[in-house]
Amino acid sequence: MQTSLTKVIRDTPEGNEADSILRSCVHCGFCTATCPTYQLLGDELDGPRGRIYLIKQVLEGNEVTRKTQQHLDRCLTCRACETTCPSGVRYARLLDIGREVVDKQVGRSLGDRLLRKILRLILPFQSRVKTLLTIGKLLRPLLPGKIKKKIPAQQTTNTRPVTRHPRSMLVLEGCVQSVATPNTNAAACRLLNQLGINLLSAAEAGCCGAVSYHMNAHKEGLDFMRRNIDAWWPYIKADSESPCEAIVISASGCGAMVKEYGDVLKDDPDYAEKAQRITELCKDLTEILLEEDLSSLNISGNRKKIAIQTPCTLQHAQQLNGVIDTILQQLGFELTAVADPHLCCGSAGTYSILQKELSQQLLEKKLETLGSGEPELIVTANTGCQLHLESESKIPVKHWIELLDEATQKKV
Repeated sequence: MQTSLTKVIRDTPEGNEADSILRSCVHCGFCTATCPTYQLLGDELDGPRGRIYLIKQVLEGNEVTRKTQQHLDRCLTCRACETTCPSGVRYARLLDIGREVVDKQVGRSLGDRLLRKILRLILPFQSRVKTLLTIGKLLRPLLPGKIKKKIPAQQTTNTRPVTRHPRSMLVLEGCVQSVATPNTNAAACRLLNQLGINLLSAAEAGCCGAVSYHMNAHKEGLDFMRRNIDAWWPYIKADSESPCEAIVISASGCGAMVKEYGDVLKDDPDYAEKAQRITELCKDLTEILLEEDLSSLNISGNRKKIAIQTPCTLQHAQQLNGVIDTILQQLGFELTAVADPHLCCGSAGTYSILQKELSQQLLEKKLETLGSGEPELIVTANTGCQLHLESESKIPVKHWIELLDEATQKKV
């Protein structure tokens, strides 16, 4: 793609990066076939190729309108287009750059700014999320049906074992996950304990930074990332007494962000090297189990039919599509067929709040495909997807690690 960026952005790091990404696009349009919003709306500007053209026009100094902003806002950043793209276009990164430039030029309404600010003030902080959910549960009987469905049920969290193994790994507890679905990491801890692995938590670690970073509060997002690096570093530095061998992420959305620390902090003289080390050590929970001998778990599956919803952040951002299927099939679980597994469920971080109508349409389509094989249980690998699916699903929804944990407990 030929480009002619304005002088204002052309010689900046972001401008150089955007120019390189734009030039890698060959206009083939393969991306539109797998784009969820294009499938729903049928508008070229609500597909990756159209949005790339819009961002190109913006960076070349053409007129920017609220309509431009709307088309970019409608993108889920599911990155299905990146999986499909034969040219390796880094669309998600281009979108981050484009959104920031557009927001600076056209601004946002007071209501939109306020909503986004509230989300950034609450979601990244465990204590604030906990307070909000507590209030929501108390008021639940009085709330309208649509809002009531969005409040997750209280999870019964089993205890974590006290472990003393030679091998250790760190785990990110997460902000929303630690409050809304705390049994996920508890189940991971119990399962890894059976494999001879200690799962440790750094007290000062918190939000991965994705909430802020993907809503154009880049500086704020980077500060969350730096805080995590500082919290984890004593556990992983080379001169540690017993350095942890991996940073385990059980929420694929957080994992996708942490794996990009090295890239987004590459120009930070104080954190670039450390951030790259974090990226190298970051592993999704599936990657850990794929490398371990699971025969010691003594799992032989069960009679339940399982439908797998592989989050976009696992299959597209981390390129780990099919890994949950592989693990569960090896352990003897029966999996049902799911049509169009590449399509997003509509959760997409804050998308389900900022783009409610589109998000709900995507959720309905996803639940239809997940339920077509009449499963008894739906499993996923991301907190946001789990909560989003639960809000409308008639079939129970769990994190896949809970399924394995329950299976092992039944064997004890």
